[in-house]
Amino acid sequence: MHTARFTLDPAFTVGEVDPRLFGSFVEHLGRCVYTGIFEPGHPAADEDGIRQDVLDLVRELGVTAIRYPGGNFVSGYKWEDSVGPVEDRPRRLDLAWRSTETNRFGLSEYIRFLRKVGPQAEPMMALNLGTRGVAEALELQEYANHPSGTALAELRAAHGDKEPFGIKLWCLGNEMDGPWQTGHKTATEYGRLAAETARAMRMIDPNVELVACGSSSQSMPTFAEWEATVLAETYDLVDYISLHAYYQPENGDIDSFLASAVDMESFIENVVATADHIGAKLKSKKKINLSFDEWNVWYISKWHEIENSDARDWAEAPRLLEDNYSVTDAVVFGSLLIALLRHADRVTVACLAQLVNVIAPILTEPGGPAWRQTTFFPFAQAARYGRGEVLDVRVDSPTYPTEKYGETDLLHATAVRAEDGSVTVFAVNRGRTRALPLEVALGALNLTSVVEHSALADADPDARNTLAEPERVAPHTVEGTALTDGTLTAVLEPLSWNVIRLA
Repeated sequence: MHTARFTLDPAFTVGEVDPRLFGSFVEHLGRCVYTGIFEPGHPAADEDGIRQDVLDLVRELGVTAIRYPGGNFVSGYKWEDSVGPVEDRPRRLDLAWRSTETNRFGLSEYIRFLRKVGPQAEPMMALNLGTRGVAEALELQEYANHPSGTALAELRAAHGDKEPFGIKLWCLGNEMDGPWQTGHKTATEYGRLAAETARAMRMIDPNVELVACGSSSQSMPTFAEWEATVLAETYDLVDYISLHAYYQPENGDIDSFLASAVDMESFIENVVATADHIGAKLKSKKKINLSFDEWNVWYISKWHEIENSDARDWAEAPRLLEDNYSVTDAVVFGSLLIALLRHADRVTVACLAQLVNVIAPILTEPGGPAWRQTTFFPFAQAARYGRGEVLDVRVDSPTYPTEKYGETDLLHATAVRAEDGSVTVFAVNRGRTRALPLEVALGALNLTSVVEHSALADADPDARNTLAEPERVAPHTVEGTALTDGTLTAVLEPLSWNVIRLA
Protein backbone atom coordinates (compact mmCIF):
# COMPACT_ATOMS: atom_id res chain seq x y z
CA MET A 1 0.00 0.00 0.00
CA HIS A 2 1.32 3.44 -0.92
CA THR A 3 1.54 5.91 1.95
CA ALA A 4 0.12 9.44 1.99
CA ARG A 5 2.25 12.06 3.70
CA PHE A 6 2.31 15.69 4.74
CA THR A 7 4.21 17.95 7.13
CA LEU A 8 2.79 20.35 9.72
CA ASP A 9 4.79 23.36 10.85
CA PRO A 10 3.50 26.18 13.08
CA ALA A 11 5.35 28.69 10.88
CA PHE A 12 3.17 27.85 7.88
CA THR A 13 -0.48 28.68 8.37
CA VAL A 14 -3.58 29.52 6.33
CA GLY A 15 -5.50 31.66 8.76
CA GLU A 16 -7.70 31.77 11.84
CA VAL A 17 -11.02 29.92 11.72
CA ASP A 18 -13.95 32.29 12.06
CA PRO A 19 -16.69 30.68 14.21
CA ARG A 20 -19.18 31.67 11.50
CA LEU A 21 -17.64 28.98 9.30
CA PHE A 22 -19.90 26.56 11.19
CA GLY A 23 -23.15 28.29 10.34
CA SER A 24 -26.36 26.73 9.10
CA PHE A 25 -29.57 27.69 7.35
CA VAL A 26 -33.28 27.68 8.17
CA GLU A 27 -35.60 28.31 5.23
CA HIS A 28 -39.37 28.20 5.03
CA LEU A 29 -39.14 25.13 2.81
CA GLY A 30 -40.79 21.78 3.36
CA ARG A 31 -40.56 20.68 6.99
CA CYS A 32 -37.46 22.61 8.03
CA VAL A 33 -39.54 24.94 10.22
CA TYR A 34 -42.95 23.31 10.68
CA THR A 35 -42.64 19.86 12.35
CA GLY A 36 -38.87 20.45 12.22
CA ILE A 37 -37.72 23.01 14.76
CA PHE A 38 -41.28 24.24 15.48
CA GLU A 39 -44.14 21.90 16.37
CA PRO A 40 -46.59 23.14 19.02
CA GLY A 41 -48.33 20.18 20.60
CA HIS A 42 -45.37 17.84 20.19
CA PRO A 43 -44.54 16.02 23.46
CA ALA A 44 -41.07 17.63 23.40
CA ALA A 45 -42.28 21.16 22.50
CA ASP A 46 -41.72 24.00 24.96
CA GLU A 47 -44.05 26.92 25.67
CA ASP A 48 -42.97 28.55 22.37
CA GLY A 49 -43.55 25.45 20.26
CA ILE A 50 -39.82 24.74 19.84
CA ARG A 51 -39.01 21.04 19.92
CA GLN A 52 -36.57 20.42 22.77
CA ASP A 53 -35.30 17.18 21.24
CA VAL A 54 -34.36 19.10 18.09
CA LEU A 55 -32.92 21.96 20.13
CA ASP A 56 -30.64 19.53 21.98
CA LEU A 57 -29.36 18.14 18.67
CA VAL A 58 -28.83 21.64 17.23
CA ARG A 59 -26.70 22.51 20.27
CA GLU A 60 -24.75 19.26 19.90
CA LEU A 61 -24.21 20.01 16.23
CA GLY A 62 -22.47 23.25 17.23
CA VAL A 63 -23.93 25.63 14.64
CA THR A 64 -23.20 29.34 14.89
CA ALA A 65 -24.70 31.85 12.42
CA ILE A 66 -28.11 30.66 11.19
CA ARG A 67 -29.28 32.17 7.90
CA TYR A 68 -33.02 32.92 7.57
CA PRO A 69 -35.71 32.89 6.03
CA GLY A 70 -34.26 31.83 2.64
CA GLY A 71 -33.11 30.78 0.18
CA ASN A 72 -35.50 31.07 -2.69
CA PHE A 73 -38.34 31.71 -0.24
CA VAL A 74 -36.98 35.15 0.64
CA SER A 75 -37.53 36.56 -2.85
CA GLY A 76 -41.28 36.64 -2.23
CA TYR A 77 -41.08 37.30 1.52
CA LYS A 78 -43.03 40.11 3.18
CA TRP A 79 -41.45 40.51 6.58
CA GLU A 80 -44.53 42.32 7.91
CA ASP A 81 -46.50 39.06 7.54
CA SER A 82 -44.23 37.35 10.07
CA VAL A 83 -44.59 39.74 13.03
CA GLY A 84 -47.32 40.61 15.50
CA PRO A 85 -50.08 38.39 16.91
CA VAL A 86 -49.96 34.97 15.28
CA GLU A 87 -53.73 34.86 14.82
CA ASP A 88 -53.54 38.04 12.70
CA ARG A 89 -50.80 36.85 10.35
CA PRO A 90 -51.87 36.15 6.76
CA ARG A 91 -51.53 32.91 4.86
CA ARG A 92 -49.57 33.43 1.64
CA LEU A 93 -48.65 31.49 -1.47
CA ASP A 94 -44.93 30.74 -1.60
CA LEU A 95 -43.97 30.78 -5.27
CA ALA A 96 -40.49 29.39 -4.68
CA TRP A 97 -41.61 26.00 -3.38
CA ARG A 98 -45.28 26.07 -4.48
CA SER A 99 -46.42 25.78 -0.88
CA THR A 100 -48.72 27.68 1.47
CA GLU A 101 -46.95 29.71 4.16
CA THR A 102 -48.94 30.18 7.37
CA ASN A 103 -46.48 32.61 9.02
CA ARG A 104 -47.10 30.94 12.38
CA PHE A 105 -43.32 30.97 12.79
CA GLY A 106 -41.87 34.37 12.03
CA LEU A 107 -39.16 36.87 12.84
CA SER A 108 -39.69 36.98 16.61
CA GLU A 109 -39.90 33.19 16.81
CA TYR A 110 -36.66 32.90 14.83
CA ILE A 111 -34.83 35.23 17.24
CA ARG A 112 -36.31 33.36 20.21
CA PHE A 113 -35.11 30.07 18.73
CA LEU A 114 -31.57 31.43 18.32
CA ARG A 115 -31.52 32.59 21.93
CA LYS A 116 -32.55 29.12 23.05
CA VAL A 117 -29.75 27.55 20.99
CA GLY A 118 -27.25 29.73 22.86
CA PRO A 119 -25.06 32.83 22.55
CA GLN A 120 -23.05 31.29 19.69
CA ALA A 121 -26.18 31.25 17.49
CA GLU A 122 -26.05 34.52 15.58
CA PRO A 123 -28.81 35.80 13.29
CA MET A 124 -28.01 36.08 9.59
CA MET A 125 -31.00 37.76 7.95
CA ALA A 126 -31.70 37.59 4.24
CA LEU A 127 -33.45 40.54 2.57
CA ASN A 128 -35.97 40.31 -0.24
CA LEU A 129 -34.40 42.08 -3.20
CA GLY A 130 -36.45 40.03 -5.64
CA THR A 131 -39.96 41.46 -5.35
CA ARG A 132 -39.07 44.28 -2.93
CA GLY A 133 -36.25 46.78 -2.49
CA VAL A 134 -34.50 49.51 -0.52
CA ALA A 135 -37.49 50.86 1.43
CA GLU A 136 -38.59 47.46 2.73
CA ALA A 137 -35.02 46.56 3.70
CA LEU A 138 -34.70 49.74 5.73
CA GLU A 139 -38.04 49.15 7.41
CA LEU A 140 -37.02 45.64 8.44
CA GLN A 141 -33.67 46.93 9.71
CA GLU A 142 -35.40 49.61 11.79
CA TYR A 143 -37.99 47.17 13.16
CA ALA A 144 -35.33 44.61 14.08
CA ASN A 145 -32.54 46.81 15.40
CA HIS A 146 -33.56 50.33 16.39
CA PRO A 147 -33.82 50.59 20.19
CA SER A 148 -36.91 52.80 20.58
CA GLY A 149 -38.58 56.06 19.72
CA THR A 150 -39.66 55.37 16.12
CA ALA A 151 -42.86 53.90 14.75
CA LEU A 152 -41.26 50.58 13.79
CA ALA A 153 -39.18 50.24 16.96
CA GLU A 154 -42.29 50.90 19.03
CA LEU A 155 -44.24 48.42 16.90
CA ARG A 156 -41.67 45.74 17.76
CA ALA A 157 -42.04 46.60 21.44
CA ALA A 158 -45.84 46.43 21.11
CA HIS A 159 -45.40 42.96 19.61
CA GLY A 160 -43.64 41.87 22.81
CA ASP A 161 -39.99 42.43 21.88
CA LYS A 162 -38.85 45.51 23.73
CA GLU A 163 -35.16 44.75 23.23
CA PRO A 164 -33.82 45.04 19.65
CA PHE A 165 -32.76 41.89 17.85
CA GLY A 166 -29.24 43.17 17.11
CA ILE A 167 -28.92 41.65 13.64
CA LYS A 168 -25.45 42.51 12.29
CA LEU A 169 -25.14 40.14 9.34
CA TRP A 170 -27.46 40.67 6.33
CA CYS A 171 -27.72 38.98 2.92
CA LEU A 172 -28.62 41.36 0.09
CA GLY A 173 -31.02 38.98 -1.60
CA ASN A 174 -30.56 35.38 -2.68
CA GLU A 175 -29.30 33.79 -5.93
CA MET A 176 -30.38 36.78 -7.99
CA ASP A 177 -28.45 35.37 -10.97
CA GLY A 178 -30.85 32.40 -11.17
CA PRO A 179 -33.75 32.47 -13.67
CA TRP A 180 -35.71 30.38 -11.11
CA GLN A 181 -35.58 33.27 -8.64
CA THR A 182 -38.66 35.43 -8.21
CA GLY A 183 -37.46 38.85 -9.34
CA HIS A 184 -34.39 37.47 -11.14
CA LYS A 185 -32.12 40.29 -12.34
CA THR A 186 -29.12 40.83 -14.56
CA ALA A 187 -25.80 41.45 -12.84
CA THR A 188 -26.01 45.17 -13.59
CA GLU A 189 -29.58 45.47 -12.29
CA TYR A 190 -28.76 43.54 -9.15
CA GLY A 191 -25.44 45.29 -8.54
CA ARG A 192 -27.11 48.71 -8.62
CA LEU A 193 -29.93 47.58 -6.30
CA ALA A 194 -27.51 45.92 -3.88
CA ALA A 195 -25.36 49.06 -3.79
CA GLU A 196 -28.36 51.30 -3.17
CA THR A 197 -29.59 49.03 -0.38
CA ALA A 198 -26.15 48.75 1.22
CA ARG A 199 -25.58 52.49 1.11
CA ALA A 200 -28.94 53.18 2.77
CA MET A 201 -28.52 50.49 5.44
CA ARG A 202 -25.14 51.94 6.40
CA MET A 203 -26.84 55.30 6.93
CA ILE A 204 -28.77 53.63 9.77
CA ASP A 205 -25.80 51.60 11.03
CA PRO A 206 -22.31 51.98 9.50
CA ASN A 207 -21.24 48.74 11.16
CA VAL A 208 -23.66 46.34 9.50
CA GLU A 209 -22.02 43.41 7.71
CA LEU A 210 -23.41 42.83 4.23
CA VAL A 211 -23.27 39.87 1.84
CA ALA A 212 -23.70 40.51 -1.89
CA CYS A 213 -25.08 37.69 -4.04
CA GLY A 214 -22.46 35.84 -6.01
CA SER A 215 -23.18 33.11 -8.53
CA SER A 216 -25.54 30.29 -7.58
CA SER A 217 -22.88 27.83 -8.72
CA GLN A 218 -19.64 27.74 -10.64
CA SER A 219 -21.51 26.14 -13.54
CA MET A 220 -23.74 29.19 -14.14
CA PRO A 221 -23.14 30.64 -17.62
CA THR A 222 -22.56 34.08 -16.10
CA PHE A 223 -20.10 32.87 -13.43
CA ALA A 224 -17.18 35.25 -12.74
CA GLU A 225 -18.66 37.89 -15.02
CA TRP A 226 -21.53 38.15 -12.52
CA GLU A 227 -19.15 38.55 -9.56
CA ALA A 228 -17.06 41.13 -11.40
CA THR A 229 -20.06 43.23 -12.38
CA VAL A 230 -21.70 43.08 -8.94
CA LEU A 231 -18.49 43.87 -7.09
CA ALA A 232 -17.69 46.76 -9.42
CA GLU A 233 -20.91 48.35 -8.05
CA THR A 234 -20.66 47.23 -4.42
CA TYR A 235 -16.97 46.69 -3.56
CA ASP A 236 -16.67 49.48 -0.99
CA LEU A 237 -20.16 48.87 0.41
CA VAL A 238 -20.20 45.13 1.20
CA ASP A 239 -18.07 42.76 3.24
CA TYR A 240 -18.74 39.42 1.55
CA ILE A 241 -19.64 37.84 -1.77
CA SER A 242 -21.72 34.65 -1.54
CA LEU A 243 -21.12 31.18 -3.00
CA HIS A 244 -23.57 28.27 -3.22
CA ALA A 245 -22.71 24.70 -4.18
CA TYR A 246 -24.42 21.32 -3.94
CA TYR A 247 -23.05 17.93 -4.95
CA GLN A 248 -24.51 14.56 -5.90
CA PRO A 249 -23.28 11.53 -7.84
CA GLU A 250 -24.00 11.90 -11.54
CA ASN A 251 -24.70 8.88 -13.74
CA GLY A 252 -23.53 6.56 -10.97
CA ASP A 253 -20.02 8.08 -10.97
CA ILE A 254 -19.14 7.60 -7.30
CA ASP A 255 -15.41 8.19 -7.78
CA SER A 256 -16.01 11.72 -9.11
CA PHE A 257 -18.61 12.32 -6.39
CA LEU A 258 -16.00 11.50 -3.75
CA ALA A 259 -13.78 14.20 -5.30
CA SER A 260 -16.48 16.91 -5.11
CA ALA A 261 -14.25 19.09 -2.94
CA VAL A 262 -11.96 19.56 -5.95
CA ASP A 263 -14.77 21.59 -7.49
CA MET A 264 -15.50 23.41 -4.24
CA GLU A 265 -11.87 24.47 -3.80
CA SER A 266 -11.71 25.60 -7.43
CA PHE A 267 -14.91 27.62 -6.93
CA ILE A 268 -13.48 29.35 -3.85
CA GLU A 269 -10.17 30.15 -5.51
CA ASN A 270 -11.83 31.49 -8.66
CA VAL A 271 -14.12 33.79 -6.68
CA VAL A 272 -11.15 35.05 -4.63
CA ALA A 273 -9.26 35.76 -7.86
CA THR A 274 -12.23 37.63 -9.35
CA ALA A 275 -12.82 39.68 -6.18
CA ASP A 276 -9.15 40.57 -5.91
CA HIS A 277 -9.07 41.55 -9.59
CA ILE A 278 -11.86 44.07 -8.98
CA GLY A 279 -10.10 45.30 -5.85
CA ALA A 280 -6.94 45.85 -7.88
CA LYS A 281 -8.86 47.71 -10.60
CA LEU A 282 -10.36 49.97 -7.93
CA LYS A 283 -6.93 50.37 -6.30
CA SER A 284 -8.50 49.29 -3.02
CA LYS A 285 -6.58 47.82 -0.08
CA LYS A 286 -9.77 46.15 1.14
CA LYS A 287 -10.23 42.39 0.75
CA ILE A 288 -13.70 40.97 0.12
CA ASN A 289 -14.26 37.79 2.12
CA LEU A 290 -16.42 34.88 1.05
CA SER A 291 -19.74 33.74 2.51
CA PHE A 292 -20.29 30.16 1.41
CA ASP A 293 -23.82 30.41 2.70
CA GLU A 294 -25.29 27.34 1.02
CA TRP A 295 -23.40 24.07 0.72
CA ASN A 296 -24.22 20.39 1.09
CA VAL A 297 -24.74 17.07 -0.60
CA TRP A 298 -28.12 17.35 -2.30
CA TYR A 299 -29.75 14.82 -4.62
CA ILE A 300 -31.16 17.64 -6.71
CA SER A 301 -32.15 15.29 -9.53
CA LYS A 302 -34.83 13.85 -7.22
CA TRP A 303 -36.20 17.37 -6.75
CA HIS A 304 -36.36 17.98 -10.48
CA GLU A 305 -38.50 14.85 -10.85
CA ILE A 306 -41.30 16.39 -8.75
CA GLU A 307 -40.59 20.08 -9.27
CA ASN A 308 -43.50 20.64 -11.62
CA SER A 309 -45.78 17.88 -10.42
CA ASP A 310 -49.11 18.14 -8.60
CA ALA A 311 -47.44 16.55 -5.57
CA ARG A 312 -46.51 19.98 -4.27
CA ASP A 313 -49.68 21.88 -5.08
CA TRP A 314 -49.77 24.62 -2.38
CA ALA A 315 -49.59 22.23 0.57
CA GLU A 316 -48.54 23.36 4.05
CA ALA A 317 -45.09 22.10 5.05
CA PRO A 318 -44.92 19.28 2.47
CA ARG A 319 -42.19 16.67 2.61
CA LEU A 320 -39.64 18.18 0.25
CA LEU A 321 -35.91 17.54 -0.19
CA GLU A 322 -35.75 15.02 2.68
CA ASP A 323 -32.60 13.26 1.50
CA ASN A 324 -31.49 10.39 3.74
CA TYR A 325 -27.68 10.36 3.75
CA SER A 326 -25.40 7.34 3.47
CA VAL A 327 -21.86 6.77 4.71
CA THR A 328 -20.62 7.68 1.23
CA ASP A 329 -22.51 10.98 1.43
CA ALA A 330 -21.01 11.67 4.87
CA VAL A 331 -17.46 11.15 3.58
CA VAL A 332 -18.07 13.61 0.74
CA PHE A 333 -19.66 15.99 3.22
CA GLY A 334 -16.60 15.77 5.47
CA SER A 335 -14.37 16.49 2.50
CA LEU A 336 -16.41 19.65 1.78
CA LEU A 337 -15.81 20.74 5.38
CA ILE A 338 -12.09 20.20 4.85
CA ALA A 339 -12.26 22.40 1.74
CA LEU A 340 -13.84 25.22 3.72
CA LEU A 341 -11.23 24.97 6.48
CA ARG A 342 -8.41 24.92 3.94
CA HIS A 343 -9.60 28.36 2.80
CA ALA A 344 -10.36 29.85 6.20
CA ASP A 345 -8.31 32.94 5.35
CA ARG A 346 -11.05 34.09 2.95
CA VAL A 347 -14.10 31.92 3.69
CA THR A 348 -15.20 33.47 6.96
CA VAL A 349 -18.92 32.64 6.79
CA ALA A 350 -20.42 29.33 5.70
CA CYS A 351 -23.92 27.93 6.12
CA LEU A 352 -24.78 24.26 5.87
CA ALA A 353 -28.08 24.05 4.00
CA GLN A 354 -30.22 23.19 5.85
CA LEU A 355 -30.63 22.52 9.57
CA VAL A 356 -33.60 20.14 9.96
CA ASN A 357 -35.36 17.72 7.58
CA VAL A 358 -34.54 19.57 4.33
CA ILE A 359 -31.20 18.12 3.08
CA ALA A 360 -30.28 18.29 6.75
CA PRO A 361 -28.11 16.62 9.40
CA ILE A 362 -31.18 16.23 11.65
CA LEU A 363 -34.39 14.39 10.74
CA THR A 364 -37.71 14.39 12.59
CA GLU A 365 -41.10 12.76 12.44
CA PRO A 366 -44.22 14.82 13.24
CA GLY A 367 -45.25 13.86 16.74
CA GLY A 368 -42.32 11.45 16.83
CA PRO A 369 -38.55 11.33 17.36
CA ALA A 370 -35.62 13.33 16.05
CA TRP A 371 -32.32 11.70 15.07
CA ARG A 372 -28.87 12.31 13.62
CA GLN A 373 -28.08 11.68 9.97
CA THR A 374 -24.64 10.37 8.97
CA THR A 375 -23.63 13.93 8.00
CA PHE A 376 -24.32 15.14 11.52
CA PHE A 377 -21.10 13.65 12.85
CA PRO A 378 -18.47 15.30 10.61
CA PHE A 379 -20.09 18.71 11.14
CA ALA A 380 -20.33 18.32 14.93
CA GLN A 381 -16.70 17.17 15.15
CA ALA A 382 -15.42 19.96 12.91
CA ALA A 383 -17.43 22.58 14.82
CA ARG A 384 -16.02 21.31 18.10
CA TYR A 385 -12.39 20.65 17.20
CA GLY A 386 -11.86 22.89 14.16
CA ARG A 387 -11.35 26.06 16.19
CA GLY A 388 -8.05 27.89 16.05
CA GLU A 389 -5.50 28.40 13.30
CA VAL A 390 -5.53 26.30 10.14
CA LEU A 391 -2.10 24.90 9.33
CA ASP A 392 -0.92 24.72 5.72
CA VAL A 393 -1.34 21.13 4.53
CA ARG A 394 0.17 20.04 1.21
CA VAL A 395 -0.29 16.35 0.71
CA ASP A 396 1.90 13.86 -1.10
CA SER A 397 -0.76 11.27 -1.83
CA PRO A 398 -1.43 8.32 -4.07
CA THR A 399 -4.02 9.23 -6.68
CA TYR A 400 -6.98 7.59 -8.39
CA PRO A 401 -8.66 8.32 -11.73
CA THR A 402 -11.94 10.26 -11.91
CA GLU A 403 -14.01 11.08 -14.96
CA LYS A 404 -14.71 14.69 -13.93
CA TYR A 405 -11.46 15.74 -12.27
CA GLY A 406 -8.78 13.50 -13.73
CA GLU A 407 -6.16 12.05 -11.35
CA THR A 408 -7.21 13.02 -7.82
CA ASP A 409 -5.52 12.57 -4.46
CA LEU A 410 -6.90 9.72 -2.36
CA LEU A 411 -6.16 11.82 0.72
CA HIS A 412 -7.94 15.09 1.42
CA ALA A 413 -6.82 16.69 4.67
CA THR A 414 -6.37 19.75 6.81
CA ALA A 415 -5.26 20.47 10.37
CA VAL A 416 -6.25 23.05 12.97
CA ARG A 417 -4.11 24.18 15.89
CA ALA A 418 -6.04 25.28 18.97
CA GLU A 419 -5.02 28.08 21.32
CA ASP A 420 -3.66 25.54 23.82
CA GLY A 421 -1.29 24.10 21.19
CA SER A 422 -3.24 20.90 20.54
CA VAL A 423 -3.79 19.93 16.91
CA THR A 424 -6.67 18.17 15.18
CA VAL A 425 -6.14 16.51 11.82
CA PHE A 426 -9.23 16.08 9.64
CA ALA A 427 -8.69 13.56 6.85
CA VAL A 428 -10.74 11.72 4.23
CA ASN A 429 -9.70 8.56 2.41
CA ARG A 430 -11.52 8.71 -0.94
CA GLY A 431 -10.48 5.18 -1.83
CA ARG A 432 -13.47 2.86 -1.85
CA THR A 433 -11.71 -0.47 -1.40
CA ARG A 434 -8.27 0.09 0.13
CA ALA A 435 -7.02 1.42 3.43
CA LEU A 436 -4.60 4.34 3.17
CA PRO A 437 -1.50 4.53 5.40
CA LEU A 438 -0.78 8.07 6.59
CA GLU A 439 2.41 9.66 7.91
CA VAL A 440 2.46 13.21 9.26
CA ALA A 441 5.72 14.94 10.22
CA LEU A 442 4.92 17.21 13.16
CA GLY A 443 8.15 19.17 13.27
CA ALA A 444 8.21 21.97 15.85
CA LEU A 445 4.66 21.48 17.14
CA ASN A 446 5.85 19.80 20.37
CA LEU A 447 3.07 17.23 20.35
CA THR A 448 3.57 14.05 22.35
CA SER A 449 0.38 11.95 22.29
CA VAL A 450 -2.62 10.82 20.29
CA VAL A 451 -5.71 11.80 22.25
CA GLU A 452 -8.16 10.10 19.90
CA HIS A 453 -8.55 8.77 16.38
CA SER A 454 -12.21 8.63 15.38
CA ALA A 455 -13.50 7.40 12.01
CA LEU A 456 -16.82 7.34 10.24
CA ALA A 457 -16.77 4.32 7.93
CA ASP A 458 -18.78 1.17 7.37
CA ALA A 459 -18.52 -2.10 5.53
CA ASP A 460 -21.70 -1.03 3.78
CA PRO A 461 -21.05 2.34 2.07
CA ASP A 462 -24.83 2.76 1.67
CA ALA A 463 -25.52 2.41 5.41
CA ARG A 464 -27.62 5.24 6.82
CA ASN A 465 -29.60 6.25 9.90
CA THR A 466 -33.36 5.90 9.57
CA LEU A 467 -36.50 6.11 11.70
CA ALA A 468 -36.30 2.33 12.13
CA GLU A 469 -32.52 2.35 12.82
CA PRO A 470 -31.61 5.85 14.05
CA GLU A 471 -28.20 4.77 15.40
CA ARG A 472 -27.09 2.44 12.62
CA VAL A 473 -24.09 4.67 11.74
CA ALA A 474 -21.83 6.53 14.18
CA PRO A 475 -18.10 7.29 14.47
CA HIS A 476 -15.93 4.61 16.05
CA THR A 477 -12.49 4.61 17.68
CA VAL A 478 -9.54 3.53 15.55
CA GLU A 479 -6.78 1.63 17.32
CA GLY A 480 -3.10 1.64 16.42
CA THR A 481 -2.62 5.31 15.58
CA ALA A 482 0.70 6.41 17.10
CA LEU A 483 2.96 9.41 17.56
CA THR A 484 6.63 8.48 17.72
CA ASP A 485 9.67 10.78 17.48
CA GLY A 486 7.60 13.60 16.00
CA THR A 487 5.86 11.50 13.36
CA LEU A 488 2.19 10.53 13.39
CA THR A 489 1.33 7.19 11.78
CA ALA A 490 -2.20 6.01 11.10
CA VAL A 491 -4.19 3.84 8.73
CA LEU A 492 -7.31 5.40 7.23
CA GLU A 493 -10.04 2.88 6.54
CA PRO A 494 -11.50 2.72 3.02
CA LEU A 495 -14.09 5.41 2.33
CA SER A 496 -13.68 7.14 5.68
CA TRP A 497 -13.88 10.49 7.48
CA ASN A 498 -11.19 10.72 10.18
CA VAL A 499 -10.57 13.01 13.16
CA ILE A 500 -7.17 12.60 14.80
CA ARG A 501 -6.63 14.71 17.92
CA LEU A 502 -3.08 15.33 19.13
CA ALA A 503 -1.71 16.95 22.29
